[in-house]
Amino acid sequence: MGFFLQLTDAIAQRQSLLVTGLDPNPEMLHSWATSRGMAGRSFLSQARHWIKAVIEATAPHVCAYKPSLGFYQALGPVGLELLLEVRDLVPRDLPLIVDAKHGDLNSSSVLANYLFRELGADAVTLSPLAGQDIAAPFLLYPEKAVVITCHSSNQAARLLQHFPTEEDPLYLRIVAESQLWATPEQLLLEVGTSDAEVLARVRQAAPERFLLLRSLWGEEEKLQAMLAAGLGSAGDGLLLPLPQNLLVEEGLAERAALLKQRINNSRDQLLEQRHSQDEQESCSLWLPNRQQSDPMVDLIVELYDIGCLLFGDFVQASGAIFSYYIDLRQIISDPNLFHRVLYAYAELLGDLEFDRIAGIPYGSLPTATGLSLQLHKPLLYPRKEVKAHGARRLIEGDFEPGDRVVVVDDILITGGSVLDGIAKLETSGLVVTDVVVFIDHGGDHDRQAKQRLADAGAGYRLHAVIDIQRITAVLHAAGRLSDAQAGQLIGHIPPVSLAP
Repeated sequence: MGFFLQLTDAIAQRQSLLVTGLDPNPEMLHSWATSRGMAGRSFLSQARHWIKAVIEATAPHVCAYKPSLGFYQALGPVGLELLLEVRDLVPRDLPLIVDAKHGDLNSSSVLANYLFRELGADAVTLSPLAGQDIAAPFLLYPEKAVVITCHSSNQAARLLQHFPTEEDPLYLRIVAESQLWATPEQLLLEVGTSDAEVLARVRQAAPERFLLLRSLWGEEEKLQAMLAAGLGSAGDGLLLPLPQNLLVEEGLAERAALLKQRINNSRDQLLEQRHSQDEQESCSLWLPNRQQSDPMVDLIVELYDIGCLLFGDFVQASGAIFSYYIDLRQIISDPNLFHRVLYAYAELLGDLEFDRIAGIPYGSLPTATGLSLQLHKPLLYPRKEVKAHGARRLIEGDFEPGDRVVVVDDILITGGSVLDGIAKLETSGLVVTDVVVFIDHGGDHDRQAKQRLADAGAGYRLHAVIDIQRITAVLHAAGRLSDAQAGQLIGHIPPVSLAP
């Protein structure tokens, strides 16, 4: 299981957004040991007992642990042995994030090997100033993750982090750049701040990323504001530290449980408020002069720029000859772009009810696989041909008759391959109601395909992320298509207003 699934499963199972630090600070440990009659023991003995006690008390109430590497390195060889004991004590279903703030290129490969292979850590925090090269050795481990520090709560750091202006500060440049290094499943952001405005700006710049918050608990009354600023659109994506002072106090388990409940209550209230606000906005009047933002604009342009739209004479699988060709297979070689395509699919799928995702061989299988991982829905697919050897299955994947399946494809032209796949699924006892494609092809072919789906079986509903008219309008407005090329796509250019 990769880090992202491990983290999201832990959040769901523990119903917690809390992360526990495991830093054997000598001053903190002295007071803890004294109150328990252990003042005469060695520091190493005190640290061992404290770490074990903290993990036992907090494991039911947190979703991850985060020891700071520096504390263990400072103890020398015995400190690194102690870190191995931490790995053994932390339950394997909870991620172990090593807080290293590493920023040295020369030792990155060695550190990655030590942390991920020898120690068995699941993620590591990194300093971003060396650029993408600092993350690359760690990203070679696909089941692990990196956490990029984009903002520190240290006041002296403000001169650098908020340079050159508050409108365009360095920390937001770091947020924007680091998102190009890896997908949200493998790259998180650490935000040290108790300023809700800073957190809100990071969330706005990175809507799909998990944010690991630091330095909140000096001002606990700001909890509601920080949750409102940092939680993602679905009420997730924010990890909060368990206050350090709790880790040396009596009744740690009870205090952690109460804090977890307080956060969950606040989170539920915020989600209710957002839902109510969304309903009110959906009922508001549309004003002709109001700017309408379109998050698909950049995605459409980038898809064009990597060669997903070609012009010429292309023979389709149906035998029809088109003057253009849409090839979405290019996106699988661009992880960041691929994830954004998956996110667009996922928003559409969020309104549908289904138990499993089915991809149509072979073009849409990478997309269906990505959606299965992102949405935590089991994957299956109908074989294009049944082999005469092996298990000779018609459907690959585990399922029960009666399971509801949503069929995913990239583009629908005649509907033949989709209907063939649906027939195999239904023959195996599966129930299909909805078909989701990325692009609505438009034109007579598309209308015929839609009609074929509607008329077949019990009638299948077609859903598309974007349509060819929107693609044409965006690319024409962006200067990517000439008038003649746009005309080849839809014959005319509909009016369009692009947000700046």
